Amino acid sequence: MRAAEADRLADELTSAAAAGDTARAELLLQNGADVNRTNRFGRTAVQVMMMGSVRMASLLLSHGANPNMVDVSTGLMPLHDAAREGFLLTIQLLVRAGADITALDYRGWSPAQHALQAGHTHIAKFLHTL
Repeated sequence: MRAAEADRLADELTSAAAAGDTARAELLLQNGADVNRTNRFGRTAVQVMMMGSVRMASLLLSHGANPNMVDVSTGLMPLHDAAREGFLLTIQLLVRAGADITALDYRGWSPAQHALQAGHTHIAKFLHTL
C-alpha cells in the first residue's frame, strides 16, 4: 500500500473512531487501515476514539491498537483520557489490553490522579486496586 493511501485510511479511521462509528471503523480495518498509524494530526484511532464507546474501544483493541500511545504534546495516554472522563468500562478494556496504570503525563499525573481531579473517585479506587 502506498504511503498516501495508508495516510488517507488513517485519517478516515481516526475520524470514524472519534465519531464512534464502529461500522465504518470496522470496514476501514478490514480494508487495510493500520490501527496504529497516526493521522495528519499525529494521533491514532485509540487516542481520539469516543471514550464512552465500549464497542469502539473493543474493536480497536481487538485489532491490536496500542493502549499506551502517548500524545507527544501532553504525555497523555488513552487511559488518562478515559479516567478523566469517567468511563470505567473503557478503562477496564484498556487495562486488559495492557494499558500502563502507572504512566505519568507531562504534569506528572497518573490516570488515577486525573480521575480524582475530575471527581471520579470510583475510577481512582478501581485503578488503585490493580
